[in-house]
Amino acid sequence: MKLTIVTPRATEKAYRLVTAQNTYVFDVPLGANKNEIVAAVEEQFDGTKVASIKTLVQSGKSIRFSRGKRRYPGTTNRQDTKKAYVTLSEGKIKVFEHDAEKEEKK
Repeated sequence: MKLTIVTPRATEKAYRLVTAQNTYVFDVPLGANKNEIVAAVEEQFDGTKVASIKTLVQSGKSIRFSRGKRRYPGTTNRQDTKKAYVTLSEGKIKVFEHDAEKEEKK
């Protein structure tokens, strides 16, 4: 089994999912399958147990770039990304802990 590193996404939608459904959103490598993602989450974040997982591949959108003043602009594609929506049955992950402390101080 290869080493898979997952990184949590800190967005408004991810925060809403964490508070409402105990579902965390992670950026994962394109080649990782669900079993590898579950193993990586349980290994990186101690005390967590994964209940379910959903994955999706977000296609990189087409963007334009300038090739100079008098030449036609070119187009290229951004890289594809893969996201995993992980629902936990046990434990919590401190993704937004730092932001909550700042709000309490105000």
